[in-house]
Parts: sequence; structure tokens; C-alpha cells
Amino acid sequence: MKRSARAARGARRGAGTPALAPQALRAAALAEVLRFEAPADAALRAFFRRHPSLGRRERGAIAEAVFDVLRHHRLYAHLAQSEAGALEARLLALSDERRAGRLSLPALPFALRSSLPDWLAEALIAGYGAARAESLAAALLQPAPLDLRVNSLKATPAQVVASLAAAGIDAQPLPQWPGALRVTGKPALERSAAFESGWCEVQDLGSQLLAALVAPRRGQTVVDLCAGAGGKTLALAAAMRSTGQVFAFDVSAPRLLRMRRRLERSGATNVQPVAIAGERDPRLERLHERADAVLVDAPCTGTGTLRRNPDLKWRTGPEELARLVAAQRSLLSAAAALVRPGGALVYGTCSLLAQENDEQVAWFEAHHPDWRRRPASELLEAQGARLDPQASADGLLRLLPDRDGCDGFFAARWERPKPERVRPGR
Repeated sequence: MKRSARAARGARRGAGTPALAPQALRAAALAEVLRFEAPADAALRAFFRRHPSLGRRERGAIAEAVFDVLRHHRLYAHLAQSEAGALEARLLALSDERRAGRLSLPALPFALRSSLPDWLAEALIAGYGAARAESLAAALLQPAPLDLRVNSLKATPAQVVASLAAAGIDAQPLPQWPGALRVTGKPALERSAAFESGWCEVQDLGSQLLAALVAPRRGQTVVDLCAGAGGKTLALAAAMRSTGQVFAFDVSAPRLLRMRRRLERSGATNVQPVAIAGERDPRLERLHERADAVLVDAPCTGTGTLRRNPDLKWRTGPEELARLVAAQRSLLSAAAALVRPGGALVYGTCSLLAQENDEQVAWFEAHHPDWRRRPASELLEAQGARLDPQASADGLLRLLPDRDGCDGFFAARWERPKPERVRPGR
């Protein structure tokens, strides 16, 4: 009875939307996403709202097929040229063949078989060498895992693992970072008691390590300058045991609104979400040289997250990269002005590109020669991290999907010098 009632309500909400066969639904969803007018996950959510009778399993199957085509879009489009029929149907058929292990490939150039735009394929080879670029590209074609951060304000890792197990969800601790768990499959996590009670949050391992590099202490004033929906903000608040103040700034008020529910669930009481007009907003100026630590999780190309956001490689190009580099430098300058003498600045991206990473470090250090770069391994290992030595070999944090099993992240931490004291009589 309940299922019938839900179906009836769904039919009423979807009035005017014709019922489609499963294959046609997949093709319709793919056609909408391939317009690249919005991020793929947003386009799919809009599609599912127009088809409310679809169950969780049906939505999952559609999303899996669509995202597989996005990951392999250039390859499938190349192979589909020799086939007849609607393009979306041909792309989905190739996806089915590949996932079933029946797709045999001819010898193809690196960019084509890796389904990368030429500019990005060339950038990976230039930055990592041909062999490593192959490894990275192969990893970026895989679906991303589902990682959790245990909320230390409410629970221990053992408690979260046990609670999820009672709900039929398998989650295991990750050795790289205390409190990081990896979930098997894609279960209905949001319906679990552990999630609803705020015991855990969905957050990639790499994102957790980036937040940990801030290493905030209790009672401090911390600024998250590009807070977004608040994943790293909540990690900072928990590390501070809900003391002091975490100012969560972002230029997008809707993103900050999405943080509100997560904040309530987490139990953190030291977070102040603030929507700002930009890096020259007067509310930032009031924190001039007052922050103990500032995190700039900068807007970037997102090339380190292509496993979960494969449409980014088709919605981003060299022109967008140039715009982002300029924006990152502007944010770094604004962030540096907020740091008190003796305080810290952490710059991070989820990018694999030197222009957004090493070149930005060189730019900042050229403009702030007296700031001291702090080795990432020093801070992270003191907090219990166990990373591949190459992840922080040069003092910078470099997390790569093929080596570290998480999204690609880059980070640097600098500390602002304190003014020297002048001794009496000198």
C-alpha cells in the first residue's frame, strides 16, 4: 500500500512527463548531461526531479551509465563514429560493452585512449613524464571511492564502524589518517543512524589531509576563505573541539546554506558562515592580521577530482585555467593579509597542474620572501598520518589518485614571521 501511494504521488508530481523505457531514460539523461550547461551531478538531479517515479536502484543505474560515458567520452565518441543510430544510444552501448569486458581497442594515441582533451594530456605528460601520466590517466578513469570523516566531537572510529555495520554498511579504517573510513560500494549512507546523528561526514581522504595541514588549536581564530559547503570547515571545527572561532567565508550564499544542516548535525558551535562579495569585502578587512590560521582551498580546474567529476575535463580549458590562476593569486594575497604574525597560511587545490600548484608557490614566495614554508610531513605525521614518502618529499603535500588512493590534492603551508624584539639599550 505504501509503495503504491508513493508511486501515485510520484505520478502526480511527474504529470506531463511521458514514461520512458529504461534504455530511453538512460539516453535522455545522458543527452541532458552532454549539453554541459551545468555540472553533471546537478543536471542529473534536475532530470530525476522530472522523473520522480524512479526508484533508488533505477537512479543509481542511470547515474552509473552516464558517469561512465563522461569518463570515457572522447574514446566512446571516436569508436561510435563507425556505428549507426542515435549518438547517446551508441555511447551507452559502448559503455555496456566496456563494463562487461567485451570492448577491444585498437592502438590509439594517449589522449584518445585516456579520454582526455589534448591540452590536459599534454599538461600531464609535461608535469609527470609519459609513464606517470599513463598511470594517472588510468586512475582518473576509475570511479572514486566513498570516504568518511569520523566526527570526533560525537564518536570514535570504532563506534561509527559498528553503527554502520548494524545498518548493513561495511566501512573500514584507512591507514593513512586517523578517523578516515572507506565504505564498500555506494550504500544509502544518508539513511544510517551514524550519518543522521552527525557521527560521520562524507569527505575524501585527500580533503581530510588538506584540512589537517592547517593544524588548528583550541581557542584559535581560524579562517576558511573558500568554505563552500563546509567539509573542511567542519573538520577544522572538530579539531578545535568546538572552541575558538572558525569563520567560513564564501562568495556563494547558496553553498553556505548547504553547510547549515551539516553544521547542525555535527554539533560544532564555533563556526560562523559569512557570505562575502569578494576578497575585498569589509568583513574580511576586520580580520586583518588577526587570524591564527587561514585556509585557502582555492577554486581550481579540479583535475584531481576527475574520477568523481569527469565532466570537468569537458567544461574546462586553457582559458579557464588562466582565469583561475589569476583568481588564486588574488585570494592568496587577501589571505596573507589576514594572518597574524606567527600565524599560518595553507594554500590548497584539487588540481594536478603545475600552473595552479608549484608555480603558485613560487609566486607567493617571491612576494613574501620572509614567510617560512613548513614541511607538510612534519605537521601531518605529528597528528598520526602515514603517507607515502613521495607525497611530501619536498615539503609540499602532493596526493595522487594512482599512488595515494584519494583525489588529487596539492597543498603548501607557510608561517608568517613574528617581528624581532628590540633589546633594551640597542
